[in-house]
Amino acid sequence: MESQKGTCLCGKITLTTKSLSKNLGACHCGMCRKWSAGPFLTTDCGQDITIEGEENIVYFNSSDWAERAFCKNCGSNLFYRLKQNKNYFVSAELFNDIDYTFHHQVFIDKKPSYYEFSNETKNMTEEDIFKQFS
Repeated sequence: MESQKGTCLCGKITLTTKSLSKNLGACHCGMCRKWSAGPFLTTDCGQDITIEGEENIVYFNSSDWAERAFCKNCGSNLFYRLKQNKNYFVSAELFNDIDYTFHHQVFIDKKPSYYEFSNETKNMTEEDIFKQFS
């Protein structure tokens, strides 16, 4: 796969990867919804991320197992990163013109009733997620 580049809103941070998944995921956990004012739409980039402008990133230690990152200049949500294996789940829209497939939804049991996606996806509950990562 060719390299994909994504940027924050102000362009001070560039993320580059060759491992961008075209399978789009939505997280409905309370932290993601609070962080992004709705479900966090993400693409899995594994551990293959190169960051330019890292001095503009603020990291937030959001749990024992993960951290979140955003641009300190424009506030763009950048990624959710697992601490144990440094796996990056990047905000999907940082990358331009990617033809994603809406593939899965996590913490589906935490999704509020006021929105609904019409796509058929693989759905995982909080319990499913914790079993997968424990």
